[in-house]
Amino acid sequence: MKIESAKLRASAGGFEECPPSNLPEFAFIGRSNVGKSSLINALTERKELAHTSGKPGRTRRINFFSVNESWTLVDLPGYGYAKLSRDKQGDFNREVSAYLTERRNLKQVMLLVDSGIEPQGGDLAFASWLQECGLPYSIVFTKTDRNSESKAASQSGQFLAALEAWGLKPTKVFSSSAKTKKGRGQILHWIEQQLPKKPKKKKGPAINLKWMK
Repeated sequence: MKIESAKLRASAGGFEECPPSNLPEFAFIGRSNVGKSSLINALTERKELAHTSGKPGRTRRINFFSVNESWTLVDLPGYGYAKLSRDKQGDFNREVSAYLTERRNLKQVMLLVDSGIEPQGGDLAFASWLQECGLPYSIVFTKTDRNSESKAASQSGQFLAALEAWGLKPTKVFSSSAKTKKGRGQILHWIEQQLPKKPKKKKGPAINLKWMK
């Protein structure tokens, strides 16, 4: 997939503020500091489309990015940050849950998992919740460039083994790096395959020009 355009369409503070749309949506979510914003910028080849920060939890709204005017990349707030009070964290959880369970044009949840750390209970619990809700989700391992290939593969393998032990079956599994662009082509190609096929232009009848001679 060639990215011809990518722009912020809307930013919602809650589900009720989400803009109406018929375009397929692919929602990206993960623990705070998983590298979500960097990955979004790498996928769209826009350096500052999603705000990146060294401080986790900066994304606190549901951001809708229109890509090629044919699908929407939805940037959901990361879970696990501690800068909000428990009451506000509860509000955040309700709004994100409402989007995930009630958004009719949501096609896939891209669950980002840090490839450099051991399996986290929060990630596994979230994947379990997605499956219980009947929501299609894929795993995207991030930051694969920060460790050796063998270590990244080992950590990813442990997480996949934990998923299997929990009886969890994601749609797809990707390995990515915002720095090296690893996995970018595979992720975009797979998303492209999920989009509605554009109708082929019908060819008009052939014109016989012999009569003009």
